[in-house]
Amino acid sequence: MLRIEEKLTQVTQSQSSLTLPFDLRQKSRLRARLDDGREVALILPRGYILRSGECLRAEDGTVVAIKAALETVSLVRSEDPVLLARACYHLGNRHVPLQIGPGWCRYLHDHVLDAMVQGLGLNVGCELAAFEPENGAYGQGTTRSHHHSPHADQDAHRDQHGHSHD
Repeated sequence: MLRIEEKLTQVTQSQSSLTLPFDLRQKSRLRARLDDGREVALILPRGYILRSGECLRAEDGTVVAIKAALETVSLVRSEDPVLLARACYHLGNRHVPLQIGPGWCRYLHDHVLDAMVQGLGLNVGCELAAFEPENGAYGQGTTRSHHHSPHADQDAHRDQHGHSHD
């Protein structure tokens, strides 16, 4: 079994590819099969989402390109930006990963969420597509958020100058 422990910082020429659905692209420990059939073990730092097009390096030097698998997603389209924003707000309030584009959003298909969005006055369709949701407000390419103390500016000032203004 090929071990993959390194996520490359730049896209480079790959020798193989690994196609995974969104839920598996969030896992840091995973057994899978490359698209050419070879078995691999992913052992990556926690908290990262693998994105289509990113590259990993296996222990033998093989560069593996990540591909987002086609998945059944719900698609919401609207020319009314307020109505679409309202749907995104309510979905986000339920911590639903969303992929957002001009005049549309999509999420992994869920009939309960579809009914909620329809209740807001929007039409919901289904399609097969690669799902690449937003990282989140603090994501910066990862699923990790970071924490600031309620006094982050004061803490930074104290660290920089050795005193606070309390």
